[in-house]
Amino acid sequence: MRIAMIGTGYVGLVSGACFADFGHQVTCVDKDEGKIAALNAGKMPIWEPGLEALVKANAGHGRLRFTTDLAAGVEGAEAVFIAVGTPARRGDGHADLTFVHAAVRELAKVIGPNTVIVTKSTVPVGTGDRIVEILAEEGVETVSVASNPEFLREGAAIRDFKLPDRIVVGAEDEHSREVLREVYRPLFLNQAPILFTGRRTAELIKYAANGFLAVKISFINEIADLCEAVGADVQDVARGIGLDNRIGPKFLHAGPGYGGSCFPKDTLALLRTAEEAGVDQRIVSTVVEVNDRRKASMAARVTAALGGSLAGKRVAVFGLAFKPNTDDMREAPSLPLIEGLIADGAQVAAYDPVAAEQARLLMPLVEFAPDAQAAAKGADAVVIVTEWDEFRALDLAELAAAMRGKVLVDLRNVYDRADAERAGLIYHGIGRGAA
Repeated sequence: MRIAMIGTGYVGLVSGACFADFGHQVTCVDKDEGKIAALNAGKMPIWEPGLEALVKANAGHGRLRFTTDLAAGVEGAEAVFIAVGTPARRGDGHADLTFVHAAVRELAKVIGPNTVIVTKSTVPVGTGDRIVEILAEEGVETVSVASNPEFLREGAAIRDFKLPDRIVVGAEDEHSREVLREVYRPLFLNQAPILFTGRRTAELIKYAANGFLAVKISFINEIADLCEAVGADVQDVARGIGLDNRIGPKFLHAGPGYGGSCFPKDTLALLRTAEEAGVDQRIVSTVVEVNDRRKASMAARVTAALGGSLAGKRVAVFGLAFKPNTDDMREAPSLPLIEGLIADGAQVAAYDPVAAEQARLLMPLVEFAPDAQAAAKGADAVVIVTEWDEFRALDLAELAAAMRGKVLVDLRNVYDRADAERAGLIYHGIGRGAA
């Protein structure tokens, strides 16, 4: 099949490369001439494990192309996916559909009859209906509109695309369903379930899924606080409830709060959608508040671990990206943490294996180290914020020897208290009330 992907950001580039790897002919279109030139030269705009090799292989086989020419990009395409940004609007938190609507109006001028326009971007309920209206305003009535939300985890996006838990397709006509069934036919060998729904239902599924996962994260974080107060261990609690198959073990890892490009934005958008519909969403509303408070409180944990004052103290921060295996700094817990540390008088040194380049743009007062050991040299405390694999096997005795102080604040519960204390460190975890 011939497929066009509008937008070469995280979702568009991963999706386009994976569709090409299925054997489809894919053209990715973007207005950013610099990004397209870089992609044609084999340089990736994002860091995602396996993506560079996948792009180069499929471009080399002629199945994946990149262009700024929209008309050429969509020529002959049976399906055109819209994967442009939908950031949260300032002020009300609703998804900003400016780029989606602009893409549709431009597509209306060049798209062929019987093409299916598919929203891959995360969009509020009713966006597909508005796209139909925009097409009609532009004089286009022979094009179908469908919704196909993505469920990709940064750091594991290629695997998630090729081995999905489910494929959700929201369509209002049989032609859309047939085209998207054919688009995803290669995945049927993996027995990936495909769920056909109405368009509005599909749009809501993405927000509901991320809202529910955000609830799990905030729930276990609040249980972690209770564990600290009563002398229990949140990791054992999480295992104990996660073994119940009605609950499951995923997203039950206590930490500094959720971040990234999806959960913060999508929970706010879900609340705005509910508000417009006149429906209360008290659980999600509370989750947003709880998560904001949690991220803002992490600096106070470090201050308390250092005796109540950061004046003249040096703090080493391990990990800056919002999660491992990505360079994404959007809504990362490291941002309010470091802001709070510096505001309280600390000198901050930081190390991240991948995200330092992005972080430098956001953290002008931070000293960036070439590795973990260099960041820890002379530090009064080390704070583990992002659980990169290389932070899971640190030589704790060497770490303690490099530091001026001996405080280890483990916001991801990577280490056991006993191991840290044997190395001469003073250990502070999350929800680890039982010594």
